[in-house]
Formats: sequence, structure tokens, C-alpha cells
Amino acid sequence: MIYIHKKESSEPEYEFVERKGLGHPDTLSDALAEFLSVNYSNYTLKNFGAVLHHNFDKVGLLGGASFVKFGEGYLTKPIRVLINGRASTKFGDKNIPVEDLLKSWASEFLLNKFRNLIKESDLEIHYNLSTQSSPGKTEDFKSTNTPRKFWFEPRNFDDLPEIKKLFSNDTSLGVGYAPYSKLEKLVLDIEETLNSEIFKKDHQWIGSDIKIMGTRHDQQFGVTLCIPQIANYVHSVDEYKQNLEQAKQVIFKISQNIGINNLELSCNTRDNLETKELYLTAIGSSIESGDEGLVGRGNRVNGIISPTRLMSMEGACGKNPVYHIGKIYYVAAHEISKKIFEKFGIANEVSLISQSGRDLLDPWKTFVSLYNSDSSDMNQEEQVRIFVENELKNIPEITKDLLGHKLRLF
Repeated sequence: MIYIHKKESSEPEYEFVERKGLGHPDTLSDALAEFLSVNYSNYTLKNFGAVLHHNFDKVGLLGGASFVKFGEGYLTKPIRVLINGRASTKFGDKNIPVEDLLKSWASEFLLNKFRNLIKESDLEIHYNLSTQSSPGKTEDFKSTNTPRKFWFEPRNFDDLPEIKKLFSNDTSLGVGYAPYSKLEKLVLDIEETLNSEIFKKDHQWIGSDIKIMGTRHDQQFGVTLCIPQIANYVHSVDEYKQNLEQAKQVIFKISQNIGINNLELSCNTRDNLETKELYLTAIGSSIESGDEGLVGRGNRVNGIISPTRLMSMEGACGKNPVYHIGKIYYVAAHEISKKIFEKFGIANEVSLISQSGRDLLDPWKTFVSLYNSDSSDMNQEEQVRIFVENELKNIPEITKDLLGHKLRLF
């Protein structure tokens, strides 16, 4: 059932938006979980013809320890990787070297993110996977031969019921909205610019664990952020200060390009220049020194944390990309909302609510809120309804986009 609601929208008096940068431990955990899921999915698709059951949405990272001074930085204790979750370990009579694959992919991921890590001494990988299925199987005679009992050790395609018909694995929801507000765009643009390869090419000192909080009260915009610097490229307090000034000038330019000319900007507010307690790091992330990261604690699937907007606390990264509602519906809601705005020019919100076991392409409830649309145009409402119905049928395309690295979830 699709419900269309038309609402009058007035800009709230205030909003606040956060983004945890690519090197933040929570974002790293999200990205690693998704990297493992995509690689595992493509591996089983290539070798067995289907994406086998798995979920890596409980992956975690535990911080190591580091030595840092101007001009020098290195790890003294390793970063610990917790590979948690579940995965199919065989298909038919063929075993899958899941542990070796996941450990190799996890090392590849982190070594690519932090080029100066040493695999042997700076990474410690803990493998904690299970092959137990969720509640539902019993030991009664009639249920001992059902797919649920062989969920993570499928005998053949008959033990992969989603191949015949997609169904919701859980009762959950996905929500999305479009377009971004001016503040949301500002926060995203700042982090994506400072963490871009283009910027880093000329500013090797900048780390990736950039955390941004943006606020707006009426038309007064404020941003406070933390920017790490990599010790090997920073040789004095003066260089450190100059680097921050360079970053600030870039941020002011981004702000002006968006149409914000009254930005209140604060940077590295915890720094103490007298005692030299600074955000100086060995690899550019707090994961090097005691901080921890977990899937689902960071950015939502649209790249930000926006508590004053429609959002869900579901951790999407690492979930099965074929049928897991906590991933598929969350991505679908944002994609549908974005397309509604692009096609009809209407700001909107989309909510998809599932029932466990229900046809995945037929959500239990679908709510679409249209803001500032023409309330007298009933034809427009019907056009949106038909558009959403067609988009729901295209949900399987999301799986292809996820496996093709075409969608960012963090």
C-alpha cells in the first residue's frame, strides 16, 4: 500500500548535521564491512552462480598505539580488526576458504587506506564468524530438510529461496529524503574536498579522520571540525598552524560557493599550542591510538548524520545485498526520493516498511510526503504514486549497483 501525503513545509529555525570522515574509525568499520560483503558476494557469484548468505554488519576495529612527534610517527601496537558476522562456508560439496579470503581482504582494505602501515606488525585480525541461522528451524521431522537448516551450508539453489522469489528477511524500515539542505551540502562538500585525492596530492600532511559538525540557526551557519595532521609531513608548530589556515581558506571558499557568506568556523578546538597537545598523528586517524569503530555508529547511507531529518538507526553496511531489508530498503528509499525530486522537482520524504517473509518488492507500507507541492493537482499525486510503484519493481537493480561499487553507503 502506497500512501501519498502533501504537506506544507517551512524551514525549521535550526538544524544540525554531522559527518564522520573517511578515516574515522566508525566510517572505516562501515567501509570495511561493505568491502567484505561486496567481495564475498562477487566471489560466490562468480564461483557458484549466486550471492550466498552472509552478513558482516557487526565488524569492528580496535585502536592500537602510536609514537608521534614533529617529523616522525609510527604505530607501537597494532590495530585490531574484529571480523564478526556469519557467512556460508560451503556450497554443495565445495568448501569456501572464508577465513583466508576475509583476512586477506581486510588487510588489503586497511593497507590501501593507510599506505604506511606494515601488515605484519601493524594489523592484528581476529576471525569470529558463525554459521548459525536465525531462529526458525526446528528439529521436527518435517523441518529438518528445509532451506533454513542449510542457510549457511546450502546444498544447491533450492536452499537459496530468494533466487525464486525475493522476500523480506526481517521486519524493519528504510527512509530517505531529497534534496539536501544547504547545511547538509556544506558539511558533505567540506569533508569530500579535504579528503579528496586532488587535495591530498598537494597537502600530504592532511589525515583522513576529519570530523565535522555543522549548525544553522535561522540564517546563521556554524561549522566546527577536527582535522588530523600526519607527523611525517609536519615539522613544527608553525607548519601545523599554517596547514590549518590553508584548510580554513578552502572551507570558506566552499561555503561561499554554496551561498553562505556568514560562516562561523572553528577548527581543532582542543589544541593546546603551549603544551603541544595537538591533533598530530602517525597515519591520520584516531584508530592508531586507542579509538574504536563499529558498523552502524557513523554516517547514514546518504553520508551524513542528520537528527533533525527523517533517519533510521539501521546499520546498512555489510548486510546481504540481495534481501536484507536494513540495507535494501534504506538505499531504495533514498534513491526513490532523489528520483522524485529530479523528475517532479518536489522536496519529499520516502519511508518503506517491511514485514518479515513478505514479498520484498511489495513493502507492507510505503509513505511518501510531498512538500510544497500543488495541493490542487490530484493528477500529480497519482503520477508520483505510479512512479513509486515502478521504482519498487526495480529494487533488484540496487543489488547490481552495490556489487558494482556504484553506491556509497557511508
